[in-house]
This record gives sequence, C-alpha cells and structure tokens, in this order.
Amino acid sequence: MPDPQALAIRTYVNGELRQEGNTRDMLYSVARLIEYVTGFMTLREDDVLLTGTPKGISHLKAGDEVRCVVEGVGELVNQVVAEEALTG
Repeated sequence: MPDPQALAIRTYVNGELRQEGNTRDMLYSVARLIEYVTGFMTLREDDVLLTGTPKGISHLKAGDEVRCVVEGVGELVNQVVAEEALTG
C-alpha cells in the first residue's frame, strides 16, 4: 500500500452514499494506532481495527445494509438487526 494516510473511506446504507472521508483526516495516524494497539495485543493477518467513521451520522433501522469501503483495502458489509433478535 503506497500511503495508508491517503485512502478514501465511504459508507453506504442500502446503496446510498451516507459518509465520505479520507484517512488523512484521522485524529491519529494509522502508524500511531498500530503502534498503540500492538503495545497490549498481537495483531494477526486479516485483523481489522475499527476506530470510528467520517462525519455525517446516519440513522439505521433493522434490515438496512451498511457497506464500508476503504480504498485499496476492501469493504465490509453488514446487515442491521433489531436488538430483540440478538437477545431473544
């Protein structure tokens, strides 16, 4: 990866773009986050660090599909479920 501090980040809800940002706007650099986390745990291949999202909160409901895309890294797709479905 050429520059982890210059990657576009986009979040889609049901195919609609809801958030857009770039890793250059992060409060802490990717390198600093990795250094911090590896101070108390071992990271393995395919581990993912979730640190937050770009500005622009999005309200979600059960059944929504959320797709987060990080340029050059990949995408993560999740289906929103109702809390009752998790505890029942």
